Amino acid sequence: MRTKPFVIGPALPLGLGALALLSLAACGGSGDDAAPVPADTAHALPQLAAATPAALAGGCDELGAKLAGQAGTVIDKVSTVAAGTVLTASTPAPEHCLVEGHMAQRTSTVDGRSYAVGFQLRLPKAWNGRFYYQANGGMDGAVVPAAGALGGGPLTGALVQGFAVISSDAGHQPNTDPTFGIDPQARLDYGYQAVEKLTPMAKESIRRAYGKAPDRSYFGGCSNGGRHTFVAAARHPDWYDGYLAGAPGFNLPKAAVASIWGGQRYASLVAAPNDPATPAGLETAFTLAERQLVGRAVLAKCDALDGAADGLVQDTAACQAAFNLARDVPSCGSGGRDGSCLSDAQKTVVASIFAGATTSTGAPIYASFPWDSGIAGSGIASWEFASPLQRDAGAVAFIFNTPPQAAAGFDGAAFALGASIDALAAGITATAGVYAESAMGFMAPPNPTDLGALKNRGAKMMVYHGVGDPIFSVNDTAAWYDGLRASNGGDAGSFARLYRVPGMGHCSGGPATDQFDMLTPLVKWVEQGQAPQAVVASARGGVNADVPASWAADRTRPLCPYPQVARYKGSGSLEAAESFSCQ
Repeated sequence: MRTKPFVIGPALPLGLGALALLSLAACGGSGDDAAPVPADTAHALPQLAAATPAALAGGCDELGAKLAGQAGTVIDKVSTVAAGTVLTASTPAPEHCLVEGHMAQRTSTVDGRSYAVGFQLRLPKAWNGRFYYQANGGMDGAVVPAAGALGGGPLTGALVQGFAVISSDAGHQPNTDPTFGIDPQARLDYGYQAVEKLTPMAKESIRRAYGKAPDRSYFGGCSNGGRHTFVAAARHPDWYDGYLAGAPGFNLPKAAVASIWGGQRYASLVAAPNDPATPAGLETAFTLAERQLVGRAVLAKCDALDGAADGLVQDTAACQAAFNLARDVPSCGSGGRDGSCLSDAQKTVVASIFAGATTSTGAPIYASFPWDSGIAGSGIASWEFASPLQRDAGAVAFIFNTPPQAAAGFDGAAFALGASIDALAAGITATAGVYAESAMGFMAPPNPTDLGALKNRGAKMMVYHGVGDPIFSVNDTAAWYDGLRASNGGDAGSFARLYRVPGMGHCSGGPATDQFDMLTPLVKWVEQGQAPQAVVASARGGVNADVPASWAADRTRPLCPYPQVARYKGSGSLEAAESFSCQ
């Protein structure tokens, strides 16, 4: 028994039965119905045909019998959800059938606990012919509403647009207990195998419900959901036609170790009577007032680099050269810290965290982070000061470390603050006994810059990432995209595009235009060949507390495909996207 409860935070993204259905996995995603490549464009990629709508064959009360009998799958409940029901903060959902079930139920021979892959599948009465796999965040561990929720602000969702949508718990519950990682199979389900079980079952269920399999299939999520998306794109490029990844933590075990590394450095700055083993105590190392001070200093040096002093740093690369923490933020003198300065020790610690975690020999563990005005966002504290002691401590100890820690008496804060970072960095690549796959093996996408199979069958990928994200670095995602470009002759834009969101924190929030819809342009790209250019994003004044009062509540900005930057045209409203161009 544990002597202390875990406080990990909310989930924010092949069994024999699945093997019997694997031949169906490519339905709606094989590219067999691609239009012929024009003869005069020898290097053109295949064009996938558009999905066609269909109506549900019969009512929801008939679905239970129709969906029964799939190997290893149990349908627990089927119900009708009336039109107008609000599942997220997005537009009310259309009338649909809610299918709840589980599959691959088993009892672990390692920890004795019962496991299953729980899911819900939402099937709209008026279906657009498409399937959306909603990859959820955090440690999964909960079957959240399958609304097809998208990153950024709640502008839309896949269910609202007429998609059939599935979500799952990735093979374990609850979402606050990382000790499922003691079971080797639960680790693998969380990493990638739950997707391999659920995808064939979902497509077969859709076929039985509508009389045809999905014409087009999409996969998306933010945070750990973005990691799931990267993994699916790398492992199963023929199962889905479009991949939408937000803040993709595709190096999640490395980022978690880096978070603990940062927590140890912040702890060195905490003075009595504050307790570095608590999030509130750890936050005294770098207070909100001090983070806001740094944010203002970043803006002073970088805001106008894009041609407009508007509270947003668009030219991220130029900002890294222009801003210097030691020089551009006042140093505290004998008067001590009062929010208007940083001590020399603070500058050293904060600069090291932004430079990226390293082992004792200086070997990098994870990516660096860019200076951005998002450092002042309200979500920073949770990731910088709570995560090292809670979420990441538990995840590294039980899910990513090989072998896992013992559950009895585990104290997350003591583990995080006392752990050898070198040992943790080694543990995420280790295997031992029944743990035949390392954390980096089951969590990370294999060969993430080798997406030739995805590209050559006409599938597309869109990725977005907040520049102010404090847990998964946009630099890591940009480095991935640079590698993807290099492996495709210097240009990957024919099938994959990355969009950085200045000021945005982790998936949403921050002083940013964080509300946008990337699913609609992804569908147009996949099914109509309309490659996305700038995506217009808006602020959510009155909803996102980080939107400055000086901005228009509905300010808009273009999100530019990397490496382009939104620059002011020299005239026009600073509140309107049309006053900026991607260059």
